[in-house]
Amino acid sequence: MTKGRAYGSSKKRYFGWILILATFLGFLYVYSQTHGASSIEYSGKSLRNLGSYWGPDVDPRAQISAEEEEDNVILKSIPVCDDRHSELIPCLDRNLLYQTRLKVDLNLMEHYERHCPQSERRYNCLIPPPPGYRVPIRWPKSRDKVWTANIPHTHLADEKSDQRWMIVKGEKISFPGGGTHFHAGADKYIIALANMLGFKESNINNHRRIRTVFDVGCGVASFGAYLLPYDVITMSLAPNDGHKNQIQFALERGIPAHLGVLGTKRLPYPSRSFDFAHCSRCRIDWLQRDGILLFELDRLLRPGAYFAYSSPEAYAEDEEDLRIWKEMSSLAERMCWKIAAKKKQTVIWIKPIRNDCYMERMPGTNPPLCSFDDDPDAVWGVPLEACLTPFSSHDHRVGGSKLAPWPARLTTPPPRLADFSYSGEFFQRDTRIWERRVESYWNLLSPMIKVDTLRNLMDMKANIGSFAAALVNKDVWVMNVVPEDGPNTLKIVYDRGLIGTVHNWCQAFSTYPRTYDLLHAWTLLSDIEKKGCSVEDLLIEMDRVLRPKGFIIVRDKQPVVAFIKRYLKPLHWEGVAMADEPESEDDEKEVVFVIRKKMWITSLGVSE
Repeated sequence: MTKGRAYGSSKKRYFGWILILATFLGFLYVYSQTHGASSIEYSGKSLRNLGSYWGPDVDPRAQISAEEEEDNVILKSIPVCDDRHSELIPCLDRNLLYQTRLKVDLNLMEHYERHCPQSERRYNCLIPPPPGYRVPIRWPKSRDKVWTANIPHTHLADEKSDQRWMIVKGEKISFPGGGTHFHAGADKYIIALANMLGFKESNINNHRRIRTVFDVGCGVASFGAYLLPYDVITMSLAPNDGHKNQIQFALERGIPAHLGVLGTKRLPYPSRSFDFAHCSRCRIDWLQRDGILLFELDRLLRPGAYFAYSSPEAYAEDEEDLRIWKEMSSLAERMCWKIAAKKKQTVIWIKPIRNDCYMERMPGTNPPLCSFDDDPDAVWGVPLEACLTPFSSHDHRVGGSKLAPWPARLTTPPPRLADFSYSGEFFQRDTRIWERRVESYWNLLSPMIKVDTLRNLMDMKANIGSFAAALVNKDVWVMNVVPEDGPNTLKIVYDRGLIGTVHNWCQAFSTYPRTYDLLHAWTLLSDIEKKGCSVEDLLIEMDRVLRPKGFIIVRDKQPVVAFIKRYLKPLHWEGVAMADEPESEDDEKEVVFVIRKKMWITSLGVSE
């Protein structure tokens, strides 16, 4: 009897544990179906797609067959990040600094520089759109208004209400074109700068000789926005600081912009990139560390380029302003800058066109010239140096960079091609090849886009910028990205009158989520695999950067495309076109694969 009672008791405990386990699993299943904002993987019930892109107007020749996709192994899912990460920038995440207790010098702005998480701290999840997210307003209307729901931050409108940065009007935020220094509007301010310099017809492009502009501390980039009608393109730069979201607003408006800060490292742009630089009350202490930030700006300026500085110190009405102005004037003079114009709160300096002034300075003059073995175009992770970059022997001999005026600059072989032993014939051939390729891309895209569908484009492996050059007649702009471990051809990109940045694609890019309409990846994923970095991480990063309903054009080897197809469903992407490429760079044929990101929502919803 005792033996029988023990067996029965054990049997009851056994079934009891099964009941408890079943209850727990059932609760977990219900929780995962109802908590749309959690980091648990979403099911089809809590994560919905808005529409399909296989419409009756799509050319059937551009579609990928269902049979081809079924031949590939399809992964189940990728987690969705918590809603509080809807604006996550992994390498500019302030929370990471707090969690890792990383020691940074706040006075040197190190906390605004890139600090990327180690692999074990990466989120590796999809960034959800904010509640009520809508397809962005199309360019050119977006210059003046965006949806409030897409960037639900109105503190700048309150803080800068007297300066007319932005105004909240219900479901939209409008941008009247004001700035900290130009309350009356950037358009009038730009004309005033042109008049100060005596440019004919008040045209800031100065007979199309000024093409690339650098606006540091740019706010919401209205200065760059109002330069566009002059065929001038601006790299608008600002950190993710107390005015956070200013670059997000700029990109939402369709204006070229980049997150970054003048801190302890060189900016990711080559030497002699800009024809004009601008700082309008940009809150930068140009005198700190003996002027090292101004030396970095000098590195970026071309021979004969201008620096417009609008600040109270320029007209020096009180004792502190007088002190700052006196020291800054002395520093600029030792840098061989000369005042081209000065009026009220604005002074415009001009950089020399030869090395003569540098050589004529007294021995021991600060700042010294950089050593001859210093590479002024090495920028990725390179610390700032307290020295001036002299001109190359070519620029010194000819008195400037001698670039053609715009738009001839785009297709004229620049002198710095010789730095790579590239010939003018190579340059012209590359230009023609990409013209044909881009035309082919647009034929594939045309059933799915309108004239204003695309605005912000990124070429993730730009080489010498011929992809962007082929798009010059379309109303788009391109962020040309040159990988940091390849040929440093970004200076050729800038010499063509285009803009871009250096980057390491094993890390996250310095931009907000949902900021680009189209990404172009030419053999980039093959390169990442060879480097030993995670292709999956790169795909997740591409999803973070891409806007809902945006496009990715992958041009790569067939095995890479087959690998990407496995991720279409978990990434909520859709293959929309495919074509073989007859003009591949080597023996292994390249394939063009066009992807579209679906509009998906969490339980909080999104607006069409």
